[in-house]
Amino acid sequence: MPNGLSPAETLRYSRHLLIPGVGKEGQLRLKGASVLMIGTGGLGCPAALYLAAAGVGKLGLIDPDTVDISNLQRQILHGESWIGKPKLESAAARLREINPFISLDLHPVRFTPDNARSIAENYDIILDGSDNFPTRFLANDTAFFLKKPLIYGAINRFEGQVTVFAPHLGGPCYRCLLPELPAPGSVPSCNEAGVLGVLPGIIGSLQAMETIKLILGTGKVPLGKLTVYDALNSAFRTLTLRRDPHCRLCGDHPTVHDLSSPETLAPAYCEISSDDMDTITTTELRERLSSNFQGILLDVREPDEYAIAHIEGSRFIPLGTLESRLGELPKDKEILIHCKSGRRSARAVDLLLANGFTDVKNVSGGIDAWMQEGSPIASAS
Repeated sequence: MPNGLSPAETLRYSRHLLIPGVGKEGQLRLKGASVLMIGTGGLGCPAALYLAAAGVGKLGLIDPDTVDISNLQRQILHGESWIGKPKLESAAARLREINPFISLDLHPVRFTPDNARSIAENYDIILDGSDNFPTRFLANDTAFFLKKPLIYGAINRFEGQVTVFAPHLGGPCYRCLLPELPAPGSVPSCNEAGVLGVLPGIIGSLQAMETIKLILGTGKVPLGKLTVYDALNSAFRTLTLRRDPHCRLCGDHPTVHDLSSPETLAPAYCEISSDDMDTITTTELRERLSSNFQGILLDVREPDEYAIAHIEGSRFIPLGTLESRLGELPKDKEILIHCKSGRRSARAVDLLLANGFTDVKNVSGGIDAWMQEGSPIASAS
């Protein structure tokens, strides 16, 4: 534990020092603690802000991505001047401005089974701010094998959830809640389903609160309790989670013995596009559409996405209904398929190819790339 607080730190944390149960001893616990943050996105941003402001001594940040304009609606560490630049640099600049006394470890890599243990073993607590199932499974398994608490959070549209997974403290693990990886495309990501910008602020702040409680050793750790927040009805409810004796990781007869498993090795975004899949860029698409294109441009997004913005002349069939509507598509014409960014459309291409269609291409980058080029869009009136 650090040898006391400097006068500047004493002034900075003076409101903490007044709280029974925190005080100087608690502040020193915070100063001596370390937390690994997986992701500096919607959840990681508010959690990191509050942990830094609270004086947690060392924060490790994992994120290989760059700042995109669509992040700014909810990822409050980042700003306009950082668009196109590494998220970690943006996050570090803001966190150092919040609190210059903390130490930051920057890991500009994806969290994978190959690096997870070597990174996470240097921290007391793991906070999962990821947005995909394989990373959540990996964070859970890493925390389990290292016997470290995992602060879990997830969001979707108007609802979020948070808990602490810590089998070594007597609670269940994430695999007790979700035993298997959901089928590709069965659960939309925030990119596909959307999320209200303030929601990750609420859930990320709750994650920060549970982290601080663990460090201070105060209050009750929500082991076996999943807090669910329903923003539309302004309601919190608590669901009971029990350790599953059949859990493949923490159960009585485990079958997962290391960090490499089908769940942790799965593509983070169900990217099933193969290297030899035919693709077309949005620039090429624009040229084709302006040159008497006789094929079909197929949009496989969701109805609300299509209503907001779509490419004029496209045919709309959501990916979830595509298999049952293949008879609506001709096999003797070229079919160009797009979605938001190219992931769902890649699955659609594979589906068509598996059902006898031969002239099918994936629009790389989807409508996001189309709009970034300034190409025209239509919307529902």
